[in-house]
Amino acid sequence: MPARHRLRLRRGGRVFVPLRQTIFTFGQSELGNYIMDMESLKQLLDNIATGKLSVEDAAQKLKHLPFEDVDYAHIDHHRSLRKGFPEVIFGQEKTADQIIGIMEKMMVQENIVLVTRIDELQADRVVSRFPKAEYHKDAKMVVLKKNEIPIRGKGTVVVISAGTSDIPIAKEASLTAQVMGNHVESVFDVGVAGIHRLFDHKNVIDEASVLVVVAGMEGALPSVVAGMVSRPVIAVPTSVGYGVSFGGLTALFAMLNSCSSNVAVVNIDNGFGAGYMASVINRI
Repeated sequence: MPARHRLRLRRGGRVFVPLRQTIFTFGQSELGNYIMDMESLKQLLDNIATGKLSVEDAAQKLKHLPFEDVDYAHIDHHRSLRKGFPEVIFGQEKTADQIIGIMEKMMVQENIVLVTRIDELQADRVVSRFPKAEYHKDAKMVVLKKNEIPIRGKGTVVVISAGTSDIPIAKEASLTAQVMGNHVESVFDVGVAGIHRLFDHKNVIDEASVLVVVAGMEGALPSVVAGMVSRPVIAVPTSVGYGVSFGGLTALFAMLNSCSSNVAVVNIDNGFGAGYMASVINRI
């Protein structure tokens, strides 16, 4: 092990690790593997300090940190401690074998693994390998978790879709926020073509800490919602629409030009990014 990663032992059995040499560690899970997070890091260091765990055993657990090279991927095992959530696997254009290979390495030391943009054929292979994994067809996501996810958000994330055709992207946002430890409410098909439908859910909207609003076509709904609340609104343009929607560009430009000052915009069809950002905001 490189010298910069060695634990420094001093008299009195205490363990000192310089901040610039932050190390990842893992806590014992019900499956016999190890989960990395801040509490587990403290527990592992305490076990070394009290003599319950040798430095050599600790070094063995840490040997693939901060990343692991599996040829087709450099898996970022450091991300949970650095950012509070593990690396997420983008399934599009990856083979099922590549996805499974990355998941096998991650599940050794993570409580949860999330795969986005994964089609049904790939997902069937993944679920066959990991029977506890769940495939969410509408969101095109796979969730594999060892334990239940504690609620970490301070309020409620509300996800709204303008149309039924926008639901897959809205569900991607909703599921992302859920697995990151947030209470999530969803409202579907309340776009500006029938704006009275939106007002029927005003109580839910008013109670939100942060909102994700998903819309294609002319992309008007985020501005309307943002005009009703003082909370941040994350706008998600979708590629739903006819000819001059230009695959979501019209909705994107409309949202970027919103007159409501509490609107921020993510990329076209990026429900995952919206759900992730909503979760980060909801922890503040």
